[in-house]
Amino acid sequence: MKTFTYQRARTPAEAAEAAARHPGARFIAGGTNLLDLMKLEIEAPAHLIDVNGIGLDKIEPTPEGGLRVGALVRNTDLAADATVRSGYAVLSRALLAGASAQLRNKATTAGNLLQRTRCPYFYDTNQACNKRQPGSGCSAIGGYSRQLAVVGASDACIATHPSDMAVGMRALDAVVETVRADGAGRRIPIAEFYRPPGATPHLENALLPGELITAVVLPAPVGGRHHYQKVRDRASYAFALVSVAAIVQPDGGGRVALGGVAHQPWRSAAGDAALPRGARAVIAALLGKAAPTKDNAFKVALAERALQSILADGGKAKS
Repeated sequence: MKTFTYQRARTPAEAAEAAARHPGARFIAGGTNLLDLMKLEIEAPAHLIDVNGIGLDKIEPTPEGGLRVGALVRNTDLAADATVRSGYAVLSRALLAGASAQLRNKATTAGNLLQRTRCPYFYDTNQACNKRQPGSGCSAIGGYSRQLAVVGASDACIATHPSDMAVGMRALDAVVETVRADGAGRRIPIAEFYRPPGATPHLENALLPGELITAVVLPAPVGGRHHYQKVRDRASYAFALVSVAAIVQPDGGGRVALGGVAHQPWRSAAGDAALPRGARAVIAALLGKAAPTKDNAFKVALAERALQSILADGGKAKS
């Protein structure tokens, strides 16, 4: 790990202003991803800004009937919140499907959204990776790609985003709230938060340099049966090969978002509209343009079977 300076911010504005004064600085809260990357020298910030003391750790109702989840709410607390469990069960189940209890106790809402890919070529500094070192190439393309993207990828990157929480939030149409150094705030729909890899996969999201996530806002509950099905190589503590967040309404309609298949949670209006026609129609709409490799072509069929399991479930939630 390379040397760095460190400060504790007292307010969101102070944290954002400090980031503006230290180009390349990183915010740190739970540190469950950032510290690992620093030890591997994949991330080497010269300055760390500790945001644990800036007060963004509350879950509060909004005037519109939804919830505002502070950026520093720990994953354990969010999953256990009574309102989340009753009105946003897909999110609670997605959180409980991720990581271990120890990690969920430390990981934050904003940090979960911002965690970086678990592509093995990204973590191996001896391999070319455009996400780690722009312009160096992508060793995953033509390499072993079983866990990597089948849709939404590019000639520069085929990595996937690892978050379970983000898949649940995509199904809920969450909105990310931020603040910049000049005090101006933004609201970014989660559907627009993650950038496609294109030719610049190192630019992973819509945040500007130094911009700080302050909260994630959930709209009013939509009702229906909430499900989160995660398929992985072992029963726990593993990232998804495929995950499915589904909210199924009594009339057969609803929402479906996929994880483990792209650079972001994967959902479309066409996929939602196809839900009354069954799992095959939904996956055809969501993954009809998939371009899998020989290693991960199974993900398309796996996603269909996971959704079939949910639709045949008869109302019991999957997690």
